[in-house]
Amino acid sequence: MHHSSKNRQQGFGLVESLVALVVISVGMIGIAALYGQGIGASRTAFYRTVAVNLTADMADRIRVNRIAGAAYAGGEGDNGCDSGDECSPDEMAAHELLRWNAQVQDQLPGGESEILFAPGTPPTYTIRVQWDEPSAEEGFVEQELVIQIPDI
Repeated sequence: MHHSSKNRQQGFGLVESLVALVVISVGMIGIAALYGQGIGASRTAFYRTVAVNLTADMADRIRVNRIAGAAYAGGEGDNGCDSGDECSPDEMAAHELLRWNAQVQDQLPGGESEILFAPGTPPTYTIRVQWDEPSAEEGFVEQELVIQIPDI
């Protein structure tokens, strides 16, 4: 009895190999896309953490120098308060704003900051930090912290 070699299957054919290659390629593209999204989410989470820390830092500065009040919503100034010179509460607030705004710009891409003061009992401060985020719909993300600091 002679068997025809046409009826027997021997190994993989070219079509099966190409199908397997396509399936593996699609899987690898999917893995690469997930990896890219993971990196983007990690970057966004990092910047959000930095923004939360920066707003909390300014809130602590305001709590320590609460006498300055509305000066934190004013302009910044290099008053040499780091060198041990005597500074008034308003001068210290302007100096802290200068240093803090520099940190916001250094640590966040396109970082901008704003502090709003609302007098009252107790006075209210709104601390905002904004930065560029390519993955955001508006192109930027904002962190806002509202605190009330009672008088001493």
